[in-house]
Amino acid sequence: MKSMQGLELARAFYTEYGEPMLRAQFPQLFDKLAVGLCGSGSECFGFDDEVSRDHDFEPGFCIFLPGEDVIDRRDAFQLERAYAKLPREYGGLRRALVQPVGGSRHGVLRTAEFFTEKAGTPDGVLTLEQWFRTPEYALAEAVNGEIFDDPYGEVTAIRARLSAMPRDVRLKKLAGNLLLMAQSGQYNFARCLAHGEKAAAQLAVCAFVQHCMAAVFLLSERYMPFYKWSFRAMRALPRLAALADTMECLLTNDNDAPMDAVKQELIEDAASAVIGELQRQALTEAICTDLEKHAYSVNDRIDSVDVRNLHILYAVG
Repeated sequence: MKSMQGLELARAFYTEYGEPMLRAQFPQLFDKLAVGLCGSGSECFGFDDEVSRDHDFEPGFCIFLPGEDVIDRRDAFQLERAYAKLPREYGGLRRALVQPVGGSRHGVLRTAEFFTEKAGTPDGVLTLEQWFRTPEYALAEAVNGEIFDDPYGEVTAIRARLSAMPRDVRLKKLAGNLLLMAQSGQYNFARCLAHGEKAAAQLAVCAFVQHCMAAVFLLSERYMPFYKWSFRAMRALPRLAALADTMECLLTNDNDAPMDAVKQELIEDAASAVIGELQRQALTEAICTDLEKHAYSVNDRIDSVDVRNLHILYAVG
């Protein structure tokens, strides 16, 4: 069998062995389950490669169970035993005999426990404060991957609730990131260089990249995943994906002349691209190249007076 990526492997393993097992051994439970692969791990984002196979990579899928009022502990235990008896090897890969650090990523999981771990809520209903404080990489893990079967519908409904943050929350986060882009890139980078502080200048570059990438994900209405996958995810965004190369150039080059001038130009080019997208989405009324003014203009577009009046950096960690 040819080498497959994790999601493809999971679906094939489920189709060949998992689904027949569930339908044959648990016909009375099948309509109450959801099956798929999502959560932690590069394979859940479709980012896995040969390097990914050095740990926690195996044929496997998740079986999501509703509460004990629907599927009790005894049935859950029987499902766990049946899952454990599936073939130990598939696609040239062996299934692990022990759980990875942080707990099992495959097998039988309670739906409420999974989403509480990822999003802080068992049912996908978040308070305004939870939307502000729950890390976006965690929300990304709650909605990534693929659900193969969900006749019960619970998992699909929860993922739909978590799939996009409320507009006012998105705009508050966007405004804060725009302001910090202005502060770090358009202001402090050049000043640090003028002071001869090359290390501080690079910290300014790092801050600009961090907040620019966050803004780009927000403008694309996508959750930014954990930092080690952020560049790969950015290159697949529907908007401003080309800025990933600009961000990489800023991070991986030094601050000596003439590169310092090149970096300043790249920062302004990135700022211009972000401002252009803000204008295309009618999120700003400012007419200038100053990201700070656009940040406050975006904040003014927030509908909720309470959210609008929060400190502009309230939603930025």
